[in-house]
Amino acid sequence: MLLKTGLFGLTLSLLSIIFNTIVSIKRFSLLSTGVVLVISILIFRIFDVNSAIFQFIFESYCFDKHFLSLFYSFGLDGLSIYFYLLTSFLVFLCVIFIWNEKNFKEYVILLMFLELLLILTFSVLNIFLFYIFFECILIPIYSIIVIWGSREKKIRASYLLFFYTVCCSLPFLISIFYIYTLSGTFNFEYFFVGYKFSLEEQCFLWFAFFLSFSSKIPMFPFHIWLPEAHVEAPTVGSVLLAGILLKLGVYGFLRYCLLMFPDACTFFSPIVNVLCIFGLLSASLSAIKQTDLKKIIAYSSIAHMNLVVLGVFSGNILGISGAILQSVSHGFVSSALFFLIGILYSRYHSRYLFYYGGIIHIMPLYSVFFLFFTMSNIALPGTSSFIGEFLLLLSVFNESVISSLFAGLSVVLSGAYSLWLYNRIVFGNLKTEYLKMYLDISLKEFVILFFLFLPSLYLGLLPFKFLDTLHLSLSQIFIVINGLYL
Repeated sequence: MLLKTGLFGLTLSLLSIIFNTIVSIKRFSLLSTGVVLVISILIFRIFDVNSAIFQFIFESYCFDKHFLSLFYSFGLDGLSIYFYLLTSFLVFLCVIFIWNEKNFKEYVILLMFLELLLILTFSVLNIFLFYIFFECILIPIYSIIVIWGSREKKIRASYLLFFYTVCCSLPFLISIFYIYTLSGTFNFEYFFVGYKFSLEEQCFLWFAFFLSFSSKIPMFPFHIWLPEAHVEAPTVGSVLLAGILLKLGVYGFLRYCLLMFPDACTFFSPIVNVLCIFGLLSASLSAIKQTDLKKIIAYSSIAHMNLVVLGVFSGNILGISGAILQSVSHGFVSSALFFLIGILYSRYHSRYLFYYGGIIHIMPLYSVFFLFFTMSNIALPGTSSFIGEFLLLLSVFNESVISSLFAGLSVVLSGAYSLWLYNRIVFGNLKTEYLKMYLDISLKEFVILFFLFLPSLYLGLLPFKFLDTLHLSLSQIFIVINGLYL
């Protein structure tokens, strides 16, 4: 009931905002996204961790019994509830961040439309509708980059985003209809509990699903679009890309590939490991030589997400637990880093590293937040990323010592470029010829960064609170794959 209320309220708010004045729009958008956040927290609080079934199920309906028997239903389990919570949390912060934007009305309509699509994607239990929502997410993020992009290359960046994701998703759509011809249903729960594909079918279907999900993460060699999209997107666009949209691929692997095609996951795992290692090393080495602040964080995101995929396909419960924890942690940490870069850009209108230095003299509070999230990015003990990366590296080591060495090297490289970035921006002599506006973070910016600081610290100090809610949902995955990974 709470999930249904949140979706209905968000849809009604989106329609209402279109016809209101700017003052009422600001109040109403903050209220509506805040209500959705409160509902997501309430859902999380009353979520039954001792149940492995989907909870908060909508009543199923059928559009037309003679046309594809298109039943649909929505629900949350221990896997999807965190992505639902992360979505509502980050969109609420984004609305606060754009409060003084000139075109606030158009901006917030796209943000709320994106939030609605993301919530539907993470909760729908119909594969065909999952594809529809999964692809429709491109519309608002594409519009945000094209309309509010900061440089002349924004059209090229948005085309790259569209080209890679749509082209890689076409086999996904074909495979969904092939599944329907075999089973007569799109209902995910049917495949979850009993339908069994042959090994040949699993391999072909897995490859189609893999193309779509890997382009969203993105994995090597589909990662070209992400640095360009991050550089050209406004701050809010980068936050949503790194904080939520990259997690769609991980969610797809966990929800569909592992459960529907377990034999194919075992068969293709060596190839996936090789691609992830290439992605890890190439992204880490590319980050070291960048001079654009956003590109450094963008390549860092690619490296972290490829490490997450290594954990997903590592074949043990430690890897999958670490992958989910690291995905959620990365949503907080990378979003905070992009907010921090956006704060600098709003003051000095440049992301070129050469122009910055000695920020600690004029922005001490900013430097403290930047230090914490930089340490979180390199997985300092006590931060949320430490537990996630530790579980991931341990799971990879259990499967392959060689792969774990390369993964460990990427962690070392992450420390190198993160500390180098922090040192260049914060310490050294203040470049007064470029930095002429001496202004620390505002109250609005402090609230945003503080609310990102709290969950990052909480997950780092009390990770078992997070992992306990995943236990039964992960057990379901290993029941389905029935010893193939154990």
